[in-house]
Formats: sequence, structure tokens, C-alpha cells
Amino acid sequence: MAKSATPNRSNARFAQPRRGTTLEMVRLSCPDATQALKIAESFGTTVVDSDGIRSLHQRLVVETADSLSEGLGEKAMQIHLQRIVGAFVGSAHGAGQFYSRAVTEARDATAKASNDARDEDLDGPVGYDSAAQRKREFAADMGIQAHSLRMAAEGTVAAYEQVIGETWKPFERPVENPGASLDRKAAEVQMDALG
Repeated sequence: MAKSATPNRSNARFAQPRRGTTLEMVRLSCPDATQALKIAESFGTTVVDSDGIRSLHQRLVVETADSLSEGLGEKAMQIHLQRIVGAFVGSAHGAGQFYSRAVTEARDATAKASNDARDEDLDGPVGYDSAAQRKREFAADMGIQAHSLRMAAEGTVAAYEQVIGETWKPFERPVENPGASLDRKAAEVQMDALG
């Protein structure tokens, strides 16, 4: 009789790190200063002070660290700032993802509106914008917000390096129980063997 191919549970519990949100991910999803300026000029919105936001947040974190320096040890300071910077980076990344979805919806609506045979996408009553225009304006607002949060995140990352002396990296928490996915793979193999 053949030996069962059931995996050993003790070997299935290994730690895989969860990927954290990096500053590079934020930079890929959020508009940079040039794009934010182009959005502001095209839609007639306020031009944000990108460098001011970045430097203010850098000073904020550095001053916070200075005020805590007597009460926190080196490792405690590193952990505390790790969490603070992680929150800023995560917030900016979420805003960048939301901005990307808003741009996609605006593009889709604009493409539909350019089709003359569609009645549902025609301009609204006099004095009201079309649905496509509202989606473009919403995407522009989200772009400016995502850019502002990107600048705040970049400022906190720079402050972390200034205070700790190391480049900030996201905390990677090990996965608690990867065995569930291993069980699913084993079930697939077993069902495949059954035909």
C-alpha cells in the first residue's frame, strides 16, 4: 500500500513576510509635482506647495523625535518612527490607488461621451456638467489629494533617515498561518489524481 501524501503540519508552519507598502509604490501611484501642476492648471484648481508640504512633514517628525529623545531609547524611537512613517506611506498609497481608479472611470466616461449615438452620456440640462466632466473633475481633485499625501510621505521618510540614520523600509509582518493555502494546494493535487 502506498504511503499517504498528506503534508506534515509541523513543516507547513513557516513564516512568509507580508509585503509592506514602499515609498516607490507611492511614487508610482501618486502624481509628481509636474503632473500635479498640470492638473491644477488644466482644471483651474489651487496649485499646492509641494516642497512646503514635504519640508513641513519632515520638520514635524524630526521635532517629534527630538521631544521624545529623552523618554525613548534608540530602538523604541526606531519602532515609533517606523509606525508613523508607515502610516503616512500607507495613506498616500491608498490615495494613489483611489486616484488611479478615478482616472480610469473618467477615461471610460469620456470615451463613452465621445460616441454621438449614446443618449445617456449627453450633456445635462443647461448650467450642469455632463457625467464625464464631473468624473474628470473628481479625478483631478483626487490627483491633487494623492500628490499632497505623497509629499507628506516623502517628508516623513526623509525625517526617518535624518533621525535614525537608516533608509526607511516598511515593516514586514510574518504570515501567521500559511498552512491553509498549503491545504488547498494539497486538495487540488489530490482531486487531480482522482481524475
